Amino acid sequence: MGEQKVSSLVTGGGASAGPPLGPALGPLGVNIMEVIQAINDKTKDFEGMKVPVTVIVNTDTKKYDIEIGIPSAAALIMKEAGIQKGSGASGSTWVGDVTLDSVIKVANTKLEKSYASSLKSVAKTIIGTCLALGVKVEGKTPKEITAEINEGKWDAKFQ
Repeated sequence: MGEQKVSSLVTGGGASAGPPLGPALGPLGVNIMEVIQAINDKTKDFEGMKVPVTVIVNTDTKKYDIEIGIPSAAALIMKEAGIQKGSGASGSTWVGDVTLDSVIKVANTKLEKSYASSLKSVAKTIIGTCLALGVKVEGKTPKEITAEINEGKWDAKFQ
């Protein structure tokens, strides 16, 4: 049984039959519009974000599976903060602010794919991403909020 994989980064809910997907799927004999529609259905929650997608096609039966990856932590934080791009001057220019609940929501999305042992450690990694983007957490700098998490001030949020 032949199997072909087509992997691409698509914009959530906005995949099209144009490159890169259409030309790659064409030779495999699947209904391209049907595959694109299925990808858009599965990625609509990540609207406007780059989402890793893999289409696995059985070249004998023309049946296909679609695997959707998780957008990067940076893309998820930017969505939570309602910003289009990071500050470009991390640590000195702040372009957004998110709640610790938003950080935890993103951390939960990432937890199953990470090797970290706890939600708290993943959250601290996400806060590192906030620093790089120029996004504060609860109105505090990522350094301040990380210190508070380490002191146990936010433990109730991680139960």
